[in-house]
Amino acid sequence: MATPDKDLAPLLDRNGVRLTVDDALATVTLTNPAKRNAQSPALWHTLVEAGRVLPGSVRVVVLRAEGKSFSAGLDRQMLTPEGIEGQTSFADLARGGDAEADAVIAGFQEAFTWWRRSDIVSVAAVQGHAIGAGFQLALACDLRVVADDVQFAMRETSLGLVPDLTGTHPLVRLVGYARALEICLTGRFVHAEEAVSCGLANLAVPADRLDDTVRDLTAAVLAAPRNAVIETKALLLGAQERTHEEQRAAERAAQTRRLRDLTGLGE
Repeated sequence: MATPDKDLAPLLDRNGVRLTVDDALATVTLTNPAKRNAQSPALWHTLVEAGRVLPGSVRVVVLRAEGKSFSAGLDRQMLTPEGIEGQTSFADLARGGDAEADAVIAGFQEAFTWWRRSDIVSVAAVQGHAIGAGFQLALACDLRVVADDVQFAMRETSLGLVPDLTGTHPLVRLVGYARALEICLTGRFVHAEEAVSCGLANLAVPADRLDDTVRDLTAAVLAAPRNAVIETKALLLGAQERTHEEQRAAERAAQTRRLRDLTGLGE
């Protein structure tokens, strides 16, 4: 992709992650194309920080990546006995106790959870490979726009691991249990056409149209009143956990709040 955030001073720029903010629009860019934006604990900790330092004015966050690949997944050095210098390795996790491993992995997962906050809408712009952790990072976002060369794959099982970076829940929700199981167990590629048809992607466009399409989508989201967007997102996120009657009640309560706000009678 091009670099639409190149003229903005970054709030954060390290460990392969850059955060820029332009009024209500934030852009998080993966910036290590030489390694196909491979992921590491340092990158995950920086993504967590990016979520924490977002200004309250931000309404939409775009996640994008430099180079030909969105993210090729884990930095394979994490799988070696020596790991990545100064960072937690898989060997370290294996040697630790259950509680310690649980806490460390939970910390990694925080890099993938804040994208679903009700006060923002997150959009992943995905090109090329989005494998393993890269696939899960795209799944962490509310919306996904993909280039026609996209290749999603969940390769953890073939490495003797499981997808543990919060990707299993949205994957099953989007494509159903049977297809999710098949995607994970085979590690096969899911290309653009299938990604759209099965619900993994909202739109697929030629690679040279990816930036413009994401720009148009974010503009459309930003055109809607912020509080209505927040209420609608919260309603939809909670729909699967509620019964039909509970969802009806949630709709009524949300609409009452909106009506009071629109008429100036809200708190």
